[in-house]
Amino acid sequence: MKQRIAHIALVVRDYDEAITFYTKKLDFKLIEDTWISEDKRWVVVAPPGAQECSLLLAKAANEKQLERVGNQTGGRVFLFLFTDDFRRDYEKMRRRNVKFVRPPKEEVYGTVAVFEDLYGNLWDLLEPNENT
Repeated sequence: MKQRIAHIALVVRDYDEAITFYTKKLDFKLIEDTWISEDKRWVVVAPPGAQECSLLLAKAANEKQLERVGNQTGGRVFLFLFTDDFRRDYEKMRRRNVKFVRPPKEEVYGTVAVFEDLYGNLWDLLEPNENT
């Protein structure tokens, strides 16, 4: 048996503003942007080099979903962006005005800092140690 997680749905307020943030601030690649209906699109973005998992940007379809935009995990770190060069990506993101809410820190598992996406979801930018 073979299984994998292909996409993680991220509820967004607007497709285009989310695409702009992920592609311009974080250098994600726009993998797909297909219209499904007049107000629904299938939008997939992924970091450069991603092999398995990507983000499905899902526009909030009702008030309940809209309330969840930016807080899908109750304030916990939601997503983990691994990098092969923490300093390069950290400095680039800071120059692009990505908001870091926790400064870089050396942990047992690697170098990490916490940032917010355009809606306030928390992410770890993480360069794991070689043995993690």
